[in-house]
Amino acid sequence: MSTRRTRIHRHCLLGVLGAVGCWVTASARSAETHWLDLESRIQYGYFTEDRHSLQNLAESLGAPDSHDRLKSYYVGLLAYRLTQLDPNKSEAQRCVHALDQSLRAQSDFADALALQSACLAVLTELGKWRTPFGAPKSATQLRKALDLAPRNPRVLLLDALADYEHGGATGCEKFKSTAAGFDAERANVDQVPGWGAAEAYMWLGRCYLDKGDVVPARDALERALLIAPEFAPARRLLSSITSG
Repeated sequence: MSTRRTRIHRHCLLGVLGAVGCWVTASARSAETHWLDLESRIQYGYFTEDRHSLQNLAESLGAPDSHDRLKSYYVGLLAYRLTQLDPNKSEAQRCVHALDQSLRAQSDFADALALQSACLAVLTELGKWRTPFGAPKSATQLRKALDLAPRNPRVLLLDALADYEHGGATGCEKFKSTAAGFDAERANVDQVPGWGAAEAYMWLGRCYLDKGDVVPARDALERALLIAPEFAPARRLLSSITSG
């Protein structure tokens, strides 16, 4: 039995008050399971590059809610995944708006800050003259996220991506330390949000390939596919190595 489950079990043995606490904990765990299930569906659609399933999922999820930080966060994550498959200004704007709602519910939600930074960067690239303050706000939101959660691997991943996409010299080292952060996180209790490990290894492999380091690139890509066997971009990169 895990340490967390042991604590829950002990709490449930404390009579009436313990029973109430146990019910609250069980409800929280049920909510976490719901969001992790949604996250896995988003990730699967992204890994398999299935825009149609992601669009259907977005319709079923509905609008963001300023009273529900996780619903708004996942509306934003869905929009972000759609922009990754097909850069689209309306999806980037939807991502930014959804994460505004998430941050209204919890202003220090580091995951939401970092993801909004990424969506603002997409929006800026798609239409710089219409979003003159996009780049500064993107940098500000990412800096806030790093200050709040310097070891959060999703924050570190989005920071590494921002650095890499702008030609940062330390890109590969950032991806390497980010991947290690995901390994440490995955060894503990499920996190909500919990995505990112496969992407960290895929980007690490891509970064190594850019530098001509084939062996560590292959190792990283194999790790990505071990986590997410259906990850199409990682599979294509690995095929480019094995096909010579």
